[in-house]
Parts: sequence; structure tokens; C-alpha cells
Amino acid sequence: MTESTNTSSLDAEGDAAADFLEELLDILDMDGDIDISVEAGRAKVAIVSEGPNQNLRRLVGPDGEVLDALQDLARLAVQSETGEMSRLMLDITDFRAGRRERLAEAAREAVAKVRESGQALALDPMNAFERKVVHDVVLEAGLRSESEGEDPSRHVVILPASE
Repeated sequence: MTESTNTSSLDAEGDAAADFLEELLDILDMDGDIDISVEAGRAKVAIVSEGPNQNLRRLVGPDGEVLDALQDLARLAVQSETGEMSRLMLDITDFRAGRRERLAEAAREAVAKVRESGQALALDPMNAFERKVVHDVVLEAGLRSESEGEDPSRHVVILPASE
């Protein structure tokens, strides 16, 4: 698949997800704008609001649980329209962007602890998005990490450089 073919395929994913999410917002009588982009080889759709966005925050839910469910539904809507599996990322009111920054900072602190102690460190259970953020930070720091366990207890273990 060429780069332009892949980009147009990802644009089609974003458009299909945006259509689904716009209908959902209409049904819920919520205001929000939809931004579509392609990042790191994935379609990304964000629901944003210029004003107070308390209503939209309800679509995030505690710890992003509702957001994860809506992302799964958006992926199903894309698959229904395109016939292809989707790795689409959904963000609402920059929840994932903020969560990514907090996770990255926590991962950097964990890397420092592993370097200092020379011992592997198991982190708390995380969803796939969160584990990916941690793995990326650990890799950038020059250490290794592995995911262990089964959902919902799947977690990242950061390994010292010598292992």
C-alpha cells in the first residue's frame, strides 16, 4: 500500500467515525466540533468544544471508561462502513492528550527508580493506550519494558538495562 493510499484510507476511517460521532452528539443533544487527523499511522478523531465542556466530559467517564467504549463503537462504525478493522484513536476534550502527559511523567519517574535500584518495577494495571505510552517512554530512555498479565490486570514491567 502506498503512502497516499494509506493516508486516504485513514482519512476515510476518520470521516466514517466523524459521521457516527456527529449522529451520536445529535441524539444526545450535545454540542461539539469534530477534528480529524492522521497521527503515527492512525486515524485520530477528537471531539472538542470552545466553551465549557462539562457535557462532553460525561462522554469521557471515570478514568476514560466511557471514552474507551465510544472508541470501540466508533471503530465498529468504521468497520461497518469500510469493511476494514480500524485502529482509530478517539479523544474527547483532550482527555487522552492530558492523560498521555501525566503517564509519560509517571513513566519517567519509574525509569529513574529502576535505574537507581537496578530492580525491575511492575506498574499498576493499565489499558492498551496507557501501556503504549509507558512503553514508548521506557524505550526512549534506553530501557526495556514488557506487558504482563491478562486484562483487566495487564500491566507494564520496566526492566533495568542489564536484564
